[in-house]
Formats: sequence, C-alpha cells, structure tokens
Amino acid sequence: MNKDKDEGNYHVVANNRKASFNYFFIETLEAGIVLESSEVKSLREGKGNISESYAVDSAGELFLQNSYIPEYKQSSYNNHNPRRLRKLLLKKKEINKLLGKINQDGLTVVPIKMYFNHKGIAKVQIAVAKGKKSHDKRNVKKTRDWDREKSRIFRKN
Repeated sequence: MNKDKDEGNYHVVANNRKASFNYFFIETLEAGIVLESSEVKSLREGKGNISESYAVDSAGELFLQNSYIPEYKQSSYNNHNPRRLRKLLLKKKEINKLLGKINQDGLTVVPIKMYFNHKGIAKVQIAVAKGKKSHDKRNVKKTRDWDREKSRIFRKN
C-alpha cells in the first residue's frame, strides 16, 4: 500500500471551509509552498489561516496571496511578514494548464487546506473553482437545514 495515497498520513494545519460554500470545485491539485523557517515553526504549532486567500499569476508563476501565518514568538530578528506572497511549487505544465483555465474560463484558484505530509513537507491543496451565485448558496443552506432536521426526527423516533 502506498503511503502517499493514504488519506491518514498528513497533519492538517489550516482548512478553508468557506471555499466549498462559495465555489464549485472543478479540479483539485496538490502544490508545494515556499516557506521561511519561522513560518514553518508557526505552522507546526497549528497556527495559520487560508480562508480569504487565493492564487495569483505573476510572470508565469503562481503565488498564494492573502494567506495569514502569524509571527513565531521565539524568533526575534528573523521573523517573517505574516501576509507576504508565498510561491506555489507546481510543474510548468500544470501552471500553464491552470493559467489557461483562469484566463479563458473566468475561473479562480483557491486553497482548500494546508498540511504537512508524512515526510514533514508543507503542502497546499488547491482547487480550480467557479464562484457560486446567491441562489446556489441558498439551495446549499436549504438542503443542509433539511438534512439536519431529518436527522433530528430520526433520532427522536
């Protein structure tokens, strides 16, 4: 059994739960991320937020913008900027494919979760996504409320 494919072999640091509510996911990818040492230490403590972040194109490379990794308290002068751009590590073919979808179809790239894999390397799961309209969000809320109500009824009976 391949350990890389096993779902239980990573430690999730940050989840973007708003993304599944605001977007339809078309395709998901795993990307590496360039981090400084104080950022890695801060993430290992379980701190970090990717709920408002997205990927942007800059000279043929993808960068994660608006992600928040707080400063590491024990690091003095080597601390990082909490909201800096962080480069996403993907193969050139994958980047070109993503950029084509973004530019042509009006899609966006959003991070779903940030985690450390079983080897201790920081990874980001990103998704090519299309924004939901307000009526789609209302339908999601309606079905979620109905499922919750249904489970309450079954529990009582």
